[in-house]
Amino acid sequence: MIAIARGMTRRSKILIFLLLVVLVLSGAVWYLARGDTAQLSVEAVTGTKPRITAPRQQDIPTVDIARVVGWANGAHPIPAAGLAVGEFARDLDHPRWLYELPNGDVLVAETNSPPRKVNGIADWIMSYLMTRAGAGGPSADRITLLRDTNGDGVADLKTPFLTGLSSPFGMALVGDQLYIGNHDALVVVPYKTGDTKITTIPKKVVALPGGGNHWAKNVVVAPDGQSLFISVGSGTNIAENGMGAEAYRANILELNLKTKSIRIFATGLRNPVGMAWEPHSKALWTVVNERDLLGSDLPPDYLTQVDFGAFYGWPYSYWNGYEDTRVEGRPDLLQYTHQPEYALGPHTASLGLAFGSLGSFIDGAFIGQHGSWNRKPPSGYKVAFVPFGPGGLPHAGSTGAMRDVLTGFLDKNGNAQGRPVGVVARTKGDLLVADDVGNRIWRVSAK
Repeated sequence: MIAIARGMTRRSKILIFLLLVVLVLSGAVWYLARGDTAQLSVEAVTGTKPRITAPRQQDIPTVDIARVVGWANGAHPIPAAGLAVGEFARDLDHPRWLYELPNGDVLVAETNSPPRKVNGIADWIMSYLMTRAGAGGPSADRITLLRDTNGDGVADLKTPFLTGLSSPFGMALVGDQLYIGNHDALVVVPYKTGDTKITTIPKKVVALPGGGNHWAKNVVVAPDGQSLFISVGSGTNIAENGMGAEAYRANILELNLKTKSIRIFATGLRNPVGMAWEPHSKALWTVVNERDLLGSDLPPDYLTQVDFGAFYGWPYSYWNGYEDTRVEGRPDLLQYTHQPEYALGPHTASLGLAFGSLGSFIDGAFIGQHGSWNRKPPSGYKVAFVPFGPGGLPHAGSTGAMRDVLTGFLDKNGNAQGRPVGVVARTKGDLLVADDVGNRIWRVSAK
């Protein structure tokens, strides 16, 4: 360590210390950015039969984060042929998730990670990287209501709907009760049609595992309205703190709304976020973020049907039983691993999920891919579409190729103008996309 002369003023010492911190962080980021480079295209690791290569284990992750620059001079995402895109709302504070109420009002969770402790240089570096990715600020802890009163495709009412939350994410209305997934609890408030502001203090329904690497808790209501499904991501990458620290994590939980009892519905899902009901089969589906430190080509994030009692591999294996040798084995579980239905590419951070149709995109899943932070070159940073067949499963072969719906979130220099998260296919026939670093809600419609 460089010695600091005793004769310097306190202010000079502080400035030099801060300079040293910046140099250390910059050097660490430069070193990390030299990491593993992809040998396969994203397309090769996408679909019903992705290429699964040998893992390239890493002690230090590849870091290739797109610097956030925002949308300037009227720039906007690029829609696929036959579609149009426009601003539904702007000037929001890190909007991540969307929910359409029965009267057409749209709720937006303006939210971010709960406060994290900084206990050393690793935490400092993580804080720096999160800031560079546009996720370093405090959480607004707010749900905002958007209303398009004249039907022109732009929200002309934007008002705070509910505050006093704690990193809120998923929302689900059951009758006159609105449920919200805070990072550490499921809470509920009363709602009546047309409400533009809720002043009732949210009531806790059930505690949930808080914090951790994956804090967002999504919520969907069962078709019969009798239960809620809650997605809870793992606290770590591969249970490096032991499975005891992962209790009720890496799961989808089911809450009985009458008895308030909760059970584990499906397990081994590292970070399931978006959940939706496939309209033909009436089955529950989710998109899952897979593990890190196996190189830029592994493993693929995935879209899968969620079956009761199914185990999806985490942390012991990935993509239908490829064993993760970094984890103490459980061969008894490998044979029971459920194979995901569709690979979405490595490190895409697929978060949003909605079923529907739009223009030439008929009967399938719209997926918001937030974008990689640890792949070279980057993956994700788009809204994609996976076509489904009449049986309620993704098409296989060339007819089932994933298609781009909305791109252009990265500019020509690789900077992030925006990052898509939640998507909702509205009853009006359009698609809304939450852009958490562009601070906008985009509306995609058929021309």
